[in-house]
Amino acid sequence: PRCALPATPPKGWTMRTADFDYTLPPDLIAQHPIEPRDHARLLVVRRADGSLEHRRFFDLPDLLRPGDLLIANDSRVIPARLHTRKSTGGAVELLLLRRNEAGWWLALARPSRRLRAGMVLSVEGGGRTYEIELGARRDDGLFEVRLEDEALIAACGEAPLPPYIHEPLGDPERYQTVYAREEGSAAAPTAGLHFTPDLMERLAARGMELAYVTLHVGLDTFRPVEADDPREHRIHTEYAVLPPETARAIARARERGGRVVAVGTTSVRTLESAARGRDGAIEAYRGDTGLMILPGHEFHAVDAMITNFHLPRSTLLMLVSAFAGKDLIDAAYAEAVRQRYRFYSFGDATLLL
Repeated sequence: PRCALPATPPKGWTMRTADFDYTLPPDLIAQHPIEPRDHARLLVVRRADGSLEHRRFFDLPDLLRPGDLLIANDSRVIPARLHTRKSTGGAVELLLLRRNEAGWWLALARPSRRLRAGMVLSVEGGGRTYEIELGARRDDGLFEVRLEDEALIAACGEAPLPPYIHEPLGDPERYQTVYAREEGSAAAPTAGLHFTPDLMERLAARGMELAYVTLHVGLDTFRPVEADDPREHRIHTEYAVLPPETARAIARARERGGRVVAVGTTSVRTLESAARGRDGAIEAYRGDTGLMILPGHEFHAVDAMITNFHLPRSTLLMLVSAFAGKDLIDAAYAEAVRQRYRFYSFGDATLLL
């Protein structure tokens, strides 16, 4: 198979979370998305020879090959941030993460120390007041909550922008990919924010195909790894779907010699969760995934990756280090800082070949 070879950690290296730290000038954290979407800068990282190339995202059709298959996450961000109040008047912010079959939502509550099961929070919007019942407490400020009426999400909710974005977003659709359709994410799959309908047409005209998976992005997007040994970090599960038509598209791409190009780390995790064995065969998949990819992981499904620049000490930085090799990722990030690339959700992108 043409899947990426594992980026083997150096012999004798004891992996530590601190190894995935780096210094970023605060002014390089993008506060607004660039316009047009596909004019973001693109750092091309070639694993075969360790070279770096500076391009623009609209150059993507020139950087891929006819027959390549791009796999993108079509999850749509819901207005999951709710500003609620206790009966005493105290403010509580809820971030809705996922809904179970019984109708309860898992939510992150801040502050959570004085919250108890059975308490009722209220939230206003759309000309009325809604109630939210607190259920069982989970770990790390998580609660099960029941919404009086799920219409309150649209009426009262806000786009859950990451905490490092301090300026308001004028158009909530700018935190959605142009192909978003399956509602359920608490954060955008940000590598896909650079695509435009015109760019997608140009890719198709060059003989590149686009197919979709769904992974509803959850809590770990916002949470750094705090354990000294990243292997001790407990990643939260997220719901993922790889539909049969995407599995068939992957099989066709393999037959014609095309590469599987994952758009974003969420697509990578979905694809690797669906991979069956060393031959890289992909089967349809539906269910929770708690796959955490660290250096030493052997990739079975992904040949190339498009992704943004990730936070220090994050599971996502560990994932790209596993794919391209930690030394090469360290060099790429250092070069991006020197060249003043824009970082994180609204920032520039990398193409790992």
